[in-house]
Amino acid sequence: MATKSLKARNEALGTVNKQMEILNGGIFASGELPYFRDKIAESGQAPLRPGKLEILQINVGYMCNQVCEHCHVDAGPDRKEIMTRETMEQCLEVIRNTGAHTLDLTGGAPEMNPDFRWFVEEASKAGIQDFIVRSNLTIIRANKKYYDLPEFFAKYKVHVVSSMPHWTRGKTDKQRGDGVFDKSIKALQELNRVGYGIPDSPLKLDLVYNPSGAYLPGDQAAMERDFKKALMEDFGISFHSLFAITNLPIARFLDYLIASENYEDYMTALVDAYNPEAVKSVMCTNTISVSWDGWLYDCDFNQMLGLKVASKVKHIKDYNEAVLQDRNIIISQHCYGCTAGAGSSCQGTVT
Repeated sequence: MATKSLKARNEALGTVNKQMEILNGGIFASGELPYFRDKIAESGQAPLRPGKLEILQINVGYMCNQVCEHCHVDAGPDRKEIMTRETMEQCLEVIRNTGAHTLDLTGGAPEMNPDFRWFVEEASKAGIQDFIVRSNLTIIRANKKYYDLPEFFAKYKVHVVSSMPHWTRGKTDKQRGDGVFDKSIKALQELNRVGYGIPDSPLKLDLVYNPSGAYLPGDQAAMERDFKKALMEDFGISFHSLFAITNLPIARFLDYLIASENYEDYMTALVDAYNPEAVKSVMCTNTISVSWDGWLYDCDFNQMLGLKVASKVKHIKDYNEAVLQDRNIIISQHCYGCTAGAGSSCQGTVT
């Protein structure tokens, strides 16, 4: 298990140019597999256009207390990209005036941004219907200054969405690092203690599952039942919903695919599982992603590949929802991950 990000290790795949070179070359350049643009053109869905904006997703920094094997952000303790309060102020102005109903804060570990709590406090005043914070759980047990996060989240009625690769120690630690499972269980118990995840509780606690290897996730509903049964029986833990997310061939997961010689097989599996119905509901059609430095992207995955929105408005300081809605969505071969099988988004399956 690596302890540093690809960027800190000066690996070639720590750059977006190298990732895009791989995604656009090889089996796609040879014609063995069709480019995503050609695939959606076959079903009359090109160009891909946004629908009504529903979700404003803000990445407040790539710093994280973990260095997970499959992280598409290439997050870690060595990543210093952190959103400033000035950029947060620009985001708050948009949050107060957006037509979106969901605010989604992500990272890295968003809680590690020194202005995180201030941002949550200010954003909570905007009256957004669903205020999500994506937590890796272990941050709650990482340091005493984070121990009160469950109470803090409850105070502001934050919807907590947490990473949980599996209900067993072995599979979780393999993907996330030694000791992650035990810390995650403790964090979930702490969240349950303050009311999160309890049936009929307004304090929403959802878990996110992504596969530990080069394969697509199984049926989301079936996995949710298995997770709920195992976590309740073994640890007395309850939660509301499970989101199954397909691993996209970006950053450290792309590195894993190449190192394990699974890249071509995985991309073939994604293309073979392409579902035109999923294209209608992929997250880029209802989401705007904001990076730590305020640039705008069609989705979090495009953000990690440096693919800014195709609009005159490219930064949060110039935000104009009407102008942004009139654009084509930027696509590449990683988009097969969101359109395979039942589809995949930050809110789980889409069909």
